Amino acid sequence: MSVTQRLEEKGIKIETLTSAERETYFKMLEEVRSTQLTPEKLRDYILSMRDAVERELINEPEFIRVFIFKFENRKQILLKARLQNYMLLESFLNSPQKAQEAIEAMVNNIQMQ
Repeated sequence: MSVTQRLEEKGIKIETLTSAERETYFKMLEEVRSTQLTPEKLRDYILSMRDAVERELINEPEFIRVFIFKFENRKQILLKARLQNYMLLESFLNSPQKAQEAIEAMVNNIQMQ
């Protein structure tokens, strides 16, 4: 079973990634197949994926308007969550202390509804 199939079984659809994320994902797969993936290369891939999400988040409006009604943009909320995940992965690669601080900050920000 391929990595892509395993990801899709867990609910992560490759089609939902942005074009930059998809390109980076397939580039990373090719790199893994051809050479050994080092922590530095993994960090570079995560940085490029994070940058792609940041660019998309900047262009996404905060609210969606329908006639006179204003609704939160669900896509922006999902992009923020994805960006937070990439930042957490990056902190794991940079230093264990930063990773611990990031986990604590994430737990402190969890709000129960």
